[in-house]
Amino acid sequence: MRGGGAALREGMRRVNGAPALLAAMCGVTLLIALPLALALGGMLKDHLGPSMTADAVAAGADYGWWTEFERQATGLGATFQPSIGGFGAVLRNISALLDNQPLAVTIAGATAAWLLIWSFLTGGIIDRLARARSTRTPGFFAACGIHMWRLLRLAAVGLAIYYVLFAWIHPAIFEGFYVALTRHVVVERTAFLIRVGGYALFAAVLAFFSVILDYARIRIVVEERRSALAAVAAAARFVRRHFGAVAAVYLLNCALFLGLAAVYALLAPSVPGQGIALWSALLLGQTFIVGRHYLKLVFYASQCALFQSALAHAPYTGGPHLAWPESPAVESIINAEPTVR
Repeated sequence: MRGGGAALREGMRRVNGAPALLAAMCGVTLLIALPLALALGGMLKDHLGPSMTADAVAAGADYGWWTEFERQATGLGATFQPSIGGFGAVLRNISALLDNQPLAVTIAGATAAWLLIWSFLTGGIIDRLARARSTRTPGFFAACGIHMWRLLRLAAVGLAIYYVLFAWIHPAIFEGFYVALTRHVVVERTAFLIRVGGYALFAAVLAFFSVILDYARIRIVVEERRSALAAVAAAARFVRRHFGAVAAVYLLNCALFLGLAAVYALLAPSVPGQGIALWSALLLGQTFIVGRHYLKLVFYASQCALFQSALAHAPYTGGPHLAWPESPAVESIINAEPTVR
């Protein structure tokens, strides 16, 4: 396998052969979001009560009531803003990330729960994508259990890295360099372009360390590594030695996400409709979420494919079912075709 395009095609092939992974990711996301949705629904019900406004809201968007609800809402209710609908939610999430905006306490709790569950599931997901064959439920959860604590230690390392990026690097760019560069700027467009350059710089730094952590996860699972720090160091070496291919895989996956986001932006209504239009908007939003999960799996699968091909960990193509906990690297070597000398 050579180049990012081949790795991406192989990653898509592996994900297409694992529909249960996509269904599981969507199901876990729904289970985490459901309690928040029920709690928010209770707040809306209490605020509306048996009023005529309730009938108007049920029929479609009522921005007069929405503004009134926003003024008095606290906690989880404060997150119920017009920007959560349609493509505005995508832009809001990207803006919050680049501007280092803190999460609401309730959302932060749900995010922490998602990260904890994801740390458990990641081992099984990467193992399944690395083997490129069904491992069945026992095999999947065996891989989850084997790698969970290693991946949690890696998550702690990742949190430390992200803390440095958002607590030190982000302020240095936007409170240091940006302020210094725009101190004497009188043209708003110039200041805007400088800020966009700051966003691009911070996004590049964030992407670089994110990629290293991705390959550290892959090395932990595929190579049965136990040390999180050693996995990060090994991942950094891999990224350095194969920077072109790694960058190509990353950029191609980003292009797929931008394409999905562009289609969603074109199709998503700016103002919620009524009846069929409202349900169509909700269905479109859920389709976009499923698409995001699919691309997340493709991201991991294409990185796995690139890593396995670059380090001679040939992907599993068939053979006897091996007893756990053999790693994907061991299985691929055992089942590889014999070399004739």
